[in-house]
Parts: sequence; structure tokens; C-alpha cells
Amino acid sequence: MNPKELHQDAVVIDGLVIAKWNRELFEDMQKGGLTAANCTVSVWEGFQNTVNNIVEMNNLIEQNSDLLLKVHSTRDIRRAKELGKTGIIMGFQNAHAYEDQLGYVQVFKDLGVGIVQMCYNTQNLVGTGCYERDGGLSDFGREIVAEMNRVGVMCDLSHVGSKTSEEVILESKKPVCYSHCLPAGLKEHPRNKSDEELKFIADRGGFIGVTMFAPFLKNGIDSTIEDYVEAIEYVVNIAGEDQVGIGTDFTQGHDQQFFEWLTHDKGYARRLTRFGKIVNPEGIRTIGEFPNLTEALLKRGFSEQAVRKIMGENWMRVLADVWGE
Repeated sequence: MNPKELHQDAVVIDGLVIAKWNRELFEDMQKGGLTAANCTVSVWEGFQNTVNNIVEMNNLIEQNSDLLLKVHSTRDIRRAKELGKTGIIMGFQNAHAYEDQLGYVQVFKDLGVGIVQMCYNTQNLVGTGCYERDGGLSDFGREIVAEMNRVGVMCDLSHVGSKTSEEVILESKKPVCYSHCLPAGLKEHPRNKSDEELKFIADRGGFIGVTMFAPFLKNGIDSTIEDYVEAIEYVVNIAGEDQVGIGTDFTQGHDQQFFEWLTHDKGYARRLTRFGKIVNPEGIRTIGEFPNLTEALLKRGFSEQAVRKIMGENWMRVLADVWGE
């Protein structure tokens, strides 16, 4: 099967997209052959504003129903594939929207939220993010993890501190993930994960989505799709080809103001980090160029079976385990 046919036939899942949601983007998702994506609907927002964001996303899915389908289960993802649509998995990049209410985990699950990152860069009621001194998982955090396990929401640790991540991995009865991360072995950065951290999550049934966010790649904004594939290969060599997938962190369509919001605590307080120009790797600048990734993985020497796993089948398996369907 040639790369183009393989891409068209495969289930393709992006474990993290935080792009500007509009018709143009959804058309690009279809052009890229995306079967499903974990789409961020909450970062710094509390309960009410997150509900508002979900209302907005529901409306967008309805208005673009020729391209999109809302995902509650892996059955929905398979249905999206059959219909040639892109399944929208709603996800949070911060448990902040749960506030101090355990019952909100179920409420948001019922609204379609299937993946939730425990913290975003800083401290919240659950634990600590990767940009400050890590006090580990709180007792309330342990309750949140247990409730997420119970209702079927995946714990994401991408922007979470090392100690908090370790404690979530040990606490959770279900697989957890780094939905979008890169190896510190190729570039030292607070957001990148050490070989030990990658092995620790994989050895305990967890999952690693590899991102292509240029500031965390070895060659920064000069990176190419080959640099991205090198990072995927690096992680596969540590975690094995069954525990690795894609989590691009596509920020397509956003302006500098958006990145200012993301890089300040709570969106407005102290500056946590600074990104210069954000340019995705050459060869996969847009979601529409997703087929190039299948081709680049094959060129790197991955087998057709391994490519199918990495492009989406591994995500399908682990999501079915967490969601229970």
C-alpha cells in the first residue's frame, strides 16, 4: 500500500489540537484525513466559562455537521471514519474547570469531555504544573483521579510537574497519558519529559502522544517533519510502538495575543514562559499536511503496522480502555 492509500485507510487521531475553531480549520482537518482530534475547550476558564466554550463548540459541530461528529466513545470515532468526517473529542488542558466540585467530573463527561489535563503549567487544587515547585498530587487530586477513572475521563499529564505526574500514574487505576510532549533527551526544556519519565508512564500502561511544537524540538523553528519523526522514533525506542501516538499541539489560526494568554499564569498573571515566532515543522505546517507524516514515518523505516498504530490505533485502544467503550 502506498503512503497516500495507507493514510486514507488508517484511523488518524491527533491527541491535542488547540487551534482557532472555524470552518476553514475543519476543512483542513478533512483535507488532512483526520479521523478524530482531542480539541481543547478549557485552559484557564472556570466552570461557567468552560460550559460557555462547550456551548460554542456544540454550535460549531452542528453548523459544520457535514465535516464533524461529536465523540463520546470510540464507536463514534469509528463512525466518523466510516462517514469521512472528523470526530471532535472535547478536552481540557487544566482541571481548573472542576473547581472544588467532584460532581463536575460527571457533569462534563456527560457533555462530551473525555480527556482532562490535571494542571496547566502552575498550581491548582489537584496538583502542580511543570513551571513551578512541585508539591505533588493533593488529597483532593486523588479524589479527582478516582472520579475520572470511575466516569471514564483520561488523565493527561503533558503540562504537569514531574512529582505530580508520577503520583497520578501510580494513583490511577486506568491508563493515563502525556497527550502532547517531547523527549528531554533531544532537547532540555521544562515541558519535555526525561527518558525515565517516558519509561515510567509506559511501563505502567500509560500513553505518550508526541508533539511537534517547534520551541520544544531540537532545531526549534528551523525544524522539519524529519525532526518530528526523529522525536517519535526516540520515544518509540523507549516506550515501545504500542504506547506511542500523535499529539501535535496544532495552534493553527491563532495570533500573538493568544500565546500571551497561554504563557501567563491564569492567562493574565505572571509570565511563565516566552515563545518567539511559532512555526510548525516544515512539511507539516498545517493540519491539511497530515498525510506527509504517514509518508515520513514509512520513509524512516517504520512498518505499515507500526505506522497504523502510531497514527491512531494506539489512541483507539487506550481510549477504549479508559472510556469503557
